[in-house]
Amino acid sequence: MSKIAIVTDSTSDIPKDLIQKYNIKVVPLYVNFENENYSDNGIDITYQQFYEKLSEAKVLPKSAQPSPADFIKAYSEVLENNDSVISIHISKKMSGTIDSAEIAKKELGSDITIIDSELVHIPLGIVVLKAAEMAQNGSSKEEIINTVNEFRKKITVLFIPKTLKYLIMGGRIGRAKGLIASILEINPILTLNMGEVSQYKTTRRWNQAKNELIDSIKGMIKDNSRLIAYVTDSNADEEGDAMMERVKKEINPKEVYRSYIGSIVGIHLGPGAVAVTFYEE
Repeated sequence: MSKIAIVTDSTSDIPKDLIQKYNIKVVPLYVNFENENYSDNGIDITYQQFYEKLSEAKVLPKSAQPSPADFIKAYSEVLENNDSVISIHISKKMSGTIDSAEIAKKELGSDITIIDSELVHIPLGIVVLKAAEMAQNGSSKEEIINTVNEFRKKITVLFIPKTLKYLIMGGRIGRAKGLIASILEINPILTLNMGEVSQYKTTRRWNQAKNELIDSIKGMIKDNSRLIAYVTDSNADEEGDAMMERVKKEINPKEVYRSYIGSIVGIHLGPGAVAVTFYEE
């Protein structure tokens, strides 16, 4: 039986215990503040430190993709004990990460399959975890790739930024399809569509946005007994915990998990955001 390594990038926001459990190789992106550069590995700058710096920043930090050398190192390490690699990454429309991976693959000439998930954050993480679980259970490479390509289409995420400040600073307002900056107070609900951030709904108040998010999930699901949900936040524990309780009480999914919005996505959403990712088994 061939051994298959699963590789992803740090935008997948997979909790460390699950990375270790499923032996996933994570290639970090980079966060660049004005005069300071950090690897998005949770060590160079922690989750809390990132959001503290972001709150104080006058110029929005930038994210940078891993280099081809970063991927060559990662692939070489996992191929020491594996026969092939499945490398699943952030949407190509959001980052050049896959371009670096492709260069590394060409350089190594090894059995490496690179997949554009068309996702980011926990939706990407869920797909990676599915692939890693299948690899551990002895599934073939073809089976894993086919499952990933179908499974990723089932996953929905709804983000609510607390403020439009960071989307405006990063020039993402015009790139989130249908979202127009306004002098009025608006709280948009954002989603992912065809590999890009897009507007799902626009509301006028924060509490209204949270209510609409819950109502939207109710309207999209067919069977809550098969529903798996993840509630995440960007350094807003109380808001995330409250949303978790609402999801449990008002939607009653089969399983619900609590996690975080990492640095790369957090650059654009800013602190205080909440998100719910969900799919039906």
